[in-house]
Amino acid sequence: DDAEVDPADIRGISISSLYGGAGVPIDEDGEPVYPCLIWMDRRATDQVGWVKDNVDLDRLFEITGNYVDSYFGYTKILWLKENEPDVWEDIENFVPPNNYVEYVMTDELAVDYSSAGNVGGVFDLEALEWSEEACEMLGISTEKFPDRLVASDDIVGEVTAEAAEECGLEEGTPVIAGGVDAPMATLAAGAFERGDNVSMMGTSTCWGTVHDGDGLAKELVSFPHVANGEQKVYTFGGSATTGGLIEWFKEEFGGPEVEAGELADIDPFELLNMKAEDVSPGSEGLVALPYFKGERSPIWDPDSRGMFVGLTLYHEKEHLYRALMEAGGYSLRHNVEVAKNIGVPLNDETRVVGGVSNSELWMDILADVTGRRMEVPAGGVGAPLGDAYLVGVATGLFDDYDAITDWTETGEVYEPDAETHETYEEYYDIYKRLYENTKDEMHRLTEL
Repeated sequence: DDAEVDPADIRGISISSLYGGAGVPIDEDGEPVYPCLIWMDRRATDQVGWVKDNVDLDRLFEITGNYVDSYFGYTKILWLKENEPDVWEDIENFVPPNNYVEYVMTDELAVDYSSAGNVGGVFDLEALEWSEEACEMLGISTEKFPDRLVASDDIVGEVTAEAAEECGLEEGTPVIAGGVDAPMATLAAGAFERGDNVSMMGTSTCWGTVHDGDGLAKELVSFPHVANGEQKVYTFGGSATTGGLIEWFKEEFGGPEVEAGELADIDPFELLNMKAEDVSPGSEGLVALPYFKGERSPIWDPDSRGMFVGLTLYHEKEHLYRALMEAGGYSLRHNVEVAKNIGVPLNDETRVVGGVSNSELWMDILADVTGRRMEVPAGGVGAPLGDAYLVGVATGLFDDYDAITDWTETGEVYEPDAETHETYEEYYDIYKRLYENTKDEMHRLTEL
């Protein structure tokens, strides 16, 4: 009612969700029996060790396109099996979050290819089915996963009378499978062809690119794209903490900016950015490692830790703040380089969506650190727009995904400055060497 939209005018509903980890464990009645262990949950470290010691990882990679880390849902499933045996007995299916919502809305149980692939070591990337061979290696029965697997633009079912009553939709409205939010935001930015690449940068970073299955890397994550997923693969990498770093910084050290912002009705981040703009590239001899919550790709180390290196009595608050922004750029470059080094085809530009794209300073830093042109799609696109595109294709409003290009416009463009990029070369080299030279000490700290 608040949106003043007639439910009869809604052609369909598509649901996207975060990286769902193990998914929602449900019993035979479809009721959840345990919380959803999402991607950020790192409890499955022992299970990762078991997989590394007992499973043919090369074969697992051949089948699934993915390696092993506590990020992946299948390691969390192993944790549940080992640590919650009573719950395990009650689990009928693991259902990704978006597919669980669709199940509640339609009484139809199905999993889209992108969400299935993101579970990791249990999904055959080429055959687009749960892998009996991989599951046997892991000791997980394929019966723990829903039988029905569908493309992201397939219609799962229709809104039931009960769901219509609860959410205000019209009974019979088609519900489309949807998928993981990062590739959905990638689609929203107009990326569905080989070489297209988009960085979704908010609390964390998900930089992803689209290819034909020839861009798989053990350091990155791969699963079917939400558009043309039968042919196209979405491969991504990214830091676990990006915007989360400066949010932490604001909360811990940005008290004066928060107070001033409240008085002047200004975003405190704008005030922090203004100070950081006056700091020269490289934060005047300061490098930060962004591993404040361990790290995902490309190092896959949950026991890595954040740090500032190069601190002197000269440095002030704005130096640390800018160093954290630069760390986001170094991490993005690290992931892009992994993809380039294995021959993944990449367009010259990277489109950026998410909260980070609202900061001109940060966008300039990203361009200068990576040496790549950064483009921000107009209109603040995100995963919900990708959902709308899927509905359009699924219900016949669009003939194909090419229609999306008519909807996608480029807003701001940030070109790298050659001289600044050269400055960042030295800092980036130090950034990469720091982890290799300090990881043993990081791990010792986690054991204390």
